Amino acid sequence: MSFLSKFKPIVLNFCLVFPMFGHCDAIRLQDIDYVTKPYSGTVIYTARDFITMDPKKPKAEAIAVRDGKFLAVGSLKEVRSIAGENAILSKSLDDLIVMPGFVEQHVHPVLAALAMNMKVISIEDWDAIDGFSPAVRNKKNYRKRLTTAINEHKDKKKPFITWGYHHYFHGEMSRSILDELAPDFPIFVWHRSQHEFYLNSAALKLANITDDYIASLSGSAKEMINIEKGHFFEQGLIAILPKLTPHLASSEQFTKGLEYTETYYHKNGITLACEPGGFLSKELQTRINAVYSDTDTPFNHCFIGDGKSFYAKKPDDAKRLIEETKRVETWGSGRTWYLPNQVKLFTDGAIYSQLMQMKDGYLDGHHGAWIIDPPAFEFMFNTYWDAGYQIHVHNNGDAGMDVLLGALEKAMSRQAREDHRTVLVHFGFAQPEQVKRWIELGGIVSSNPYYVTALAGKYSELGIGVERSSNMVPHENVLKYGGSLSFHSDMPMAPAKPLQLVWAAVNRFTAEGPVIGPQHRVPLDAALKAITIEAAYSIQMEHRVGSIEVGKDANLTMMLNSPYNVAPKDIKDIKVWGTMLEGRLQPVEKLNRSNQVDSVAKVSPGAEDSSIIQEATLVKLRRLLSHNH
Repeated sequence: MSFLSKFKPIVLNFCLVFPMFGHCDAIRLQDIDYVTKPYSGTVIYTARDFITMDPKKPKAEAIAVRDGKFLAVGSLKEVRSIAGENAILSKSLDDLIVMPGFVEQHVHPVLAALAMNMKVISIEDWDAIDGFSPAVRNKKNYRKRLTTAINEHKDKKKPFITWGYHHYFHGEMSRSILDELAPDFPIFVWHRSQHEFYLNSAALKLANITDDYIASLSGSAKEMINIEKGHFFEQGLIAILPKLTPHLASSEQFTKGLEYTETYYHKNGITLACEPGGFLSKELQTRINAVYSDTDTPFNHCFIGDGKSFYAKKPDDAKRLIEETKRVETWGSGRTWYLPNQVKLFTDGAIYSQLMQMKDGYLDGHHGAWIIDPPAFEFMFNTYWDAGYQIHVHNNGDAGMDVLLGALEKAMSRQAREDHRTVLVHFGFAQPEQVKRWIELGGIVSSNPYYVTALAGKYSELGIGVERSSNMVPHENVLKYGGSLSFHSDMPMAPAKPLQLVWAAVNRFTAEGPVIGPQHRVPLDAALKAITIEAAYSIQMEHRVGSIEVGKDANLTMMLNSPYNVAPKDIKDIKVWGTMLEGRLQPVEKLNRSNQVDSVAKVSPGAEDSSIIQEATLVKLRRLLSHNH
């Protein structure tokens, strides 16, 4: 134990009382209690570089923080004069590159908690709960990894559950293949898209899924079930979910998964996360709040209500739709809250399952799907528009984009609104003229640039073709027409790593190696704005976060290297040293995680709680899979 560590409270108090002593004036605050307990006085920080994201002052020599806010930004001399003679000068950040805290405006912590609790064997690298899982992108290596994992599964009384399989990459999957690998214990294979499951015979028996049970289901569900192959997808999967959730979600698994996401977000520099699509279960929200809401949580987390689910309760009732939305907006607590007057809607299906609605269809002849049928979508859009809501719309295909554009054009013609910031979310495929019109109408774009890395190479061969895959996530058109552009991961659809999103957008590397659609590369300046100030703007939080400006929350992300000083291909490998949340320094390696013990006690009291978790998880998965509302 160092002398400073042993006597740190005495040293800090001495410095507070006698700030004129130079050696106290330059104390390294990671060695004192300030790391976990915010100091109420004023602290001046210097750094290797401050990248502010403020166009009026893009660089700074120093900042001052007081009461969780930025008090001053500028030269050290300027900051000292504003901070006052009693301010402490910290050298804690002198070796670091400092940016505004990263904003992840679209993640799904419950789905991530479920997936990362499983054996992850996927098409991209994952830092899963049981350790690092490298990408597997071909049939041979997938089968080898799966076989090894099954053989290492020790508790044969519990099912082996894996997530990440994708048929385009990993080849055929079936009940017979799984029976051969494990004839005596249950296996659940969850598709990478999260829209499909494969079960072996033992798993079917465990879940009590019989021929008689299948025969009792609706015609639409039976069409999406192949019992011989053990394959359940879309409506077929929805039908059997009640039989699966007891094996997918327990209170202990749920809490473990959320605490994993808590650590994951922090080590990747996230200080504000947001889930568009929230929850219909107050019990589930309460349990999320129990993990994320305490004062030691290293980030804030907001939610946006799911309009599709509110509509399903009582279709075509505008008054009830708004009432239900407002009711859920009160469910936040502490560091979790619902964003008021914001809602999420959907047009077409998921890009990972190739269910986006495409103008020119698919090379293999299959069809996309509507998550919300266009007439219902127009009703929901109009209802929320007239109520003054900011509307976030999940859309992936250019045919889906036509529906979205039509709704916005009609709404603006009927009741024009300034600064409505309707968000086009995901942005898989769109034509140049569609993007131009979207921006002219005041729409903004939040894209997932990792789609290109994960999917564009394979989709060039299967389903989409080379030309359309080259124009996947067409950023050039957003920038050309002056639109607001932000990034999100949609985790678990991509890892919640903001610097990796920047890397993907700046380079447009495919997982196979070659660059695709180089005209859509995003300049580094714009890409860094997309994970800070533009991401904050997309959820109307730019007045509080997203840049280092006087009066804003003192949220920072500290890195060991600057994105401007490394080759573009190396941006994703920049290490995050830690974050600051409202004035509290939070090194990744030293942050006190003792709060997790308390959170476990709060969210897992017993069997009744597990039942609540399972029911709420069932609701969440049904919403994910539901189409044609």
